[in-house]
Amino acid sequence: MQIRYFTSIYLPHTVSDTSHKHLIPVLMSLPEVSMKITAIEAIPFAIPYRKPLLFASGEVRVAKHVLVRVHTSDGTVGVAEAPPRPFTYGETQTGIRAVIDEIFAPELVGLTLLDREQVRGRLDRTIGNPTAKAAIDMAIWDALGKTLDVSVSELLGGYTDRLRVSHMLGFDTPAAMVDEAQRMRDEYGISTFKVKVGRRPVTLDTAVVRALREHFGGAVELYVDGNRGWSATESASAMAEMADLGLLFAEELCPADDVLGRRWLVQQLGIPFIADESAPTPADVTREILGGSATAINIKTARTGFTVSQRVLALAEGLGLDMVMGNQIDGQLGTACTLAFGTAFERTTRHAGELSNFLDMSDDLLTEPLQIVDGYLHRRPGAGIGVDVDPDKLAAYRTDT
Repeated sequence: MQIRYFTSIYLPHTVSDTSHKHLIPVLMSLPEVSMKITAIEAIPFAIPYRKPLLFASGEVRVAKHVLVRVHTSDGTVGVAEAPPRPFTYGETQTGIRAVIDEIFAPELVGLTLLDREQVRGRLDRTIGNPTAKAAIDMAIWDALGKTLDVSVSELLGGYTDRLRVSHMLGFDTPAAMVDEAQRMRDEYGISTFKVKVGRRPVTLDTAVVRALREHFGGAVELYVDGNRGWSATESASAMAEMADLGLLFAEELCPADDVLGRRWLVQQLGIPFIADESAPTPADVTREILGGSATAINIKTARTGFTVSQRVLALAEGLGLDMVMGNQIDGQLGTACTLAFGTAFERTTRHAGELSNFLDMSDDLLTEPLQIVDGYLHRRPGAGIGVDVDPDKLAAYRTDT
């Protein structure tokens, strides 16, 4: 038997590997499967947050996202979520819809679900638009998994079925942030917290982190994310003040375009410094790491999809970097995509993934809500990403009708 029809999916070169025996019938039938892309939809929707997330570079009070649906010739529909973040990538909900409707969809209709290098090449003819590109990529993977009746996580690597959860804490008073962390620990068993910092004076945030450590002691993991809010000297002062708090990571404390200042800062830190919004592509990761401006990375499928996230992961693994699975303040569909990728590889399970901020939304689009239990999020056993969109909820929250 030959598997040349399936070479664009990462699988062992031999089908004698017993861990992939369930894929043998899939591989044998693949040439007969009709999987051409016939249409791509970009549907805007808006769901309010119960509690806004506030941070140095912006705030999110309403999830004004875009549902992307990829239709195929055999009737399969793949789905993914594009969360516009104008303060980070310059994308808006209107812009995502326009670039998909006017540029990407006409370029991709007629390709098959296996033509992912063709898809990537055509998407990359257009500069920017990372979350629009990522959502299309992930919807294609979802459609492929559904067509083959295999989960995306298994197609990617199939390492495990669960990921430990980290929760992001937005700006508030020390008491309020401690209360939120305690509630997340009590209700969901979460024991890792990413603390948003970057306010001035820096003592506003160092006081919060100290209050969290004093409240929980060594029972939780803490790391900080500045969203580029401080200067390099402010970052150095803040990190010196928190040196006794046992922080796991520091992320994007100061702008990456302060090249010398950031390199100076990273050289004096005793913990890994994560590149996030400064490193959305493999080339950016290379620049930040080799330039001495970061020592770890944040992988966000919301901006790199599954295809480019694989490349970022391989690069990071080759360089021996720590990595975390990040959150673009996604809804449950976006979180399920992060979970699908994060559970596929051993390296992405070493640290808790940022998978819980959908809990702050007043509602969501899925037929069955995601459930965090004992600090873990388990991926669904179904094909593709493993989730379905509720048509009634979509009708209620879409904003184009």
